Formats: sequence, structure tokens, C-alpha cells
Amino acid sequence: MDERLLAFERLLKIMDELREQCPWDQKQTFESLRNLTIEETYEMADAITSKDYQSLKGELGDLFLHLVFYSKIGHEQGLFDVTSVLNQICDKLIFRHPHIYADTVVKDEEEVKANWEKLKLKEGKKSVLEGVPSSLPALVKAMRIQEKVKGIGFEFADAEDAWAKVQEELNELRHEIAFQTDHIEAEFGDVMFSLVNYARFLNISTENALAQTNQKFINRFKRMEELIAIEGFDIKNLDLDTMDKFWGLVKAEE
Repeated sequence: MDERLLAFERLLKIMDELREQCPWDQKQTFESLRNLTIEETYEMADAITSKDYQSLKGELGDLFLHLVFYSKIGHEQGLFDVTSVLNQICDKLIFRHPHIYADTVVKDEEEVKANWEKLKLKEGKKSVLEGVPSSLPALVKAMRIQEKVKGIGFEFADAEDAWAKVQEELNELRHEIAFQTDHIEAEFGDVMFSLVNYARFLNISTENALAQTNQKFINRFKRMEELIAIEGFDIKNLDLDTMDKFWGLVKAEE
């Protein structure tokens, strides 16, 4: 038997045993696992951002376990089982890839994405945006919304137009700030949405870009704290100009 199938069969068997014999596993429900799954997903994302591929291997295993766990609970409740879950995704992939499994011809990745969204509408979805999870983090959600509407042609003509929209939204934000209106937060959101849009034209993942910047800041700030401590200072007692000098030393080290 294929080693992949043997490994998957082993996981299914262990899941059966844990559900039958382990007090903790016996108590778990869809609801109790939900937050744990979200946490595991973020841990996987952290491993990808830091390029820690050994950790990524472990985090993928944790997610496999959760998916098998949900399928086991579904089977117990007579809702679905792992076989129907896997067959359903296989059927969906075949249906949504007619350029592989039928006679549809596509010229590039963009046509594949466009066909994907059109096929989803044929499946009975009433809106192109129906598949965007409401609980997605806002930055990721903005990207997904824009990618989906692009699939049916609702898109700026080019990067120049997308950048012009960023500048338009920045001007509107400056206007609201100048007059201290109640619309500052909304306009700030418009600026962020337009920047996400522009990032797509640059083939940049805004989530990855911000995650990398966050980590870079964390690394630099921690190094600044180290240098300040080495000099015998307490960071809480330093003024901004002094901290800026240490910040400059950190950047110079890089």
C-alpha cells in the first residue's frame, strides 16, 4: 500500500482509539475544538513567516489531527464522515478544474481564477462574496474580497489606476482629519482597503508584508533594549531622542 495511505490510516486508527479511551478527547466537540484550531492555524502561519520548516511540519500534523477529529465527531453525530469529506473536496476540485478534467482551455493563472469564481456561482451561490468567512482578520478579508470580485471582472484596469485610488483616499482622509469630522475612522479604513488593492497589483501579500514588518520591529526593539541595558541605562527613563540614537545603532548593525 502507498506509504501516504498507510500514514493516514494510522492517524484515523489513533483518532478512533483516543475518542474511545482518552477522557480529554472524549469530551471534545466542534465548539470546543474551534478556538484550538484557530490557534494551530496561527502557529502554522508563524512557522511559514519565520521560514521554520521543521516547525511547519509539526504544525501541519496538528492541523491534520484537527481535521480528522472534526470528521470523527461528524461521523458520531451522523452528519458526515472522513470518507464523505474527502470525496466532496475531490468532486469539487474536479468540477472547478475543467481545464484539467474537461475540455476547457485557459491561457494563464488569471483565467483559472476567473473560471473558479464563475463555477462557484453555478453551484448555487447567490453572491461572488458568499464564500468570504465573516470572521477572517480584516486585512486578509480585504484581500479575499478583492480577489473574488476580480474573478468576475470588477477590477481596476492597471496599477496606475489602483495607485490613483490610494491617493484619492488619502486626500479624503486628510480632509476629514483637518475638519475633525466623525468620518476619520471610516476614511482610514478606505485608505487601507485601497492599499490592499494596490498591493495585489504588485503581487504582494499584505498579510505577509505586515507580518514581516511586525517581526522586524520586534527584533529591532529587543536589540535596542539590549544595547540600552549594556550601557547601563533603564529604557523607561530615557527620552525619545536618546532612544532614537540607540535605534539608529541597531539599524546600522543590520
